[in-house]
Amino acid sequence: MKQDQQKNYLLSWTESLLANGKNTFTYDQYCNQFKDIKEQALVSALKRLVQKKKAVSVHRGFYVILKPENYSKGIIPPILFIDKLMEHLERPYYVGLLSAAALHGAAHQRSQEFFVMTSIPHLRPIEKRGIKINYVARLSIPEKYVVERKVETGYVKVSGPELTAIDLVQYQNHIGGLNRAATVISELADAMEIKRITTDLVSETPITYLQRLGYLLENYTAKPDLAGKLKKEISLVHKTLPKMPLKPGKSIAGYPTDTKWGLIINTEIETDE
Repeated sequence: MKQDQQKNYLLSWTESLLANGKNTFTYDQYCNQFKDIKEQALVSALKRLVQKKKAVSVHRGFYVILKPENYSKGIIPPILFIDKLMEHLERPYYVGLLSAAALHGAAHQRSQEFFVMTSIPHLRPIEKRGIKINYVARLSIPEKYVVERKVETGYVKVSGPELTAIDLVQYQNHIGGLNRAATVISELADAMEIKRITTDLVSETPITYLQRLGYLLENYTAKPDLAGKLKKEISLVHKTLPKMPLKPGKSIAGYPTDTKWGLIINTEIETDE
């Protein structure tokens, strides 16, 4: 290979990948593509590409190619590479919490963090060059409540509106607490549908999160009919509701009980208008 070709082979390859709608590659793919070049030279070329902000390593052995419009900031929205990254990590996933809520229309609740739900064991968060991916581990991935959304680079898995609402309650500590969850759910309710609140969904969700979600849907959204359908489905699965605090971890002494949802109202919900 001639010297000028050696200098530009990686850039040419990454540009061809972009031209074919691909914006990621792995170190193994790179080495296999240029088997006739010594590894030391490959490493040096890759290092130069990253230094010039034409690619960024978001995980060991996994690279995202930047388009010219991304050069100045050196970042790219995680939604454009998360599917390939999780495939590389061999982990099931879906985009969830505030990130999913934004995709379903809760637009002004966008977060600087990108939330990805995945299985255990836990993955460390990623924070590089303005990219912040927060992984949240759960025991299982409820695939039938996950939808695919088309993006520029292909498809990504996203929790449906109903699963998103449940997750916002269940994992409220990851998003800033119950007030934030209630605020987002008040917007997310517009994307939720009664027909998707099913016995299966109720059966697969711990009752305490359903109780809290039902209370929020009834009192802090413009679609209380969603709460009615949820209560109906809960009654088909659970004969009685356990008495639980609305806000976990806070004292329940002296607070009233909402008998419909079996909740001790031990906090005042404050939503952002």
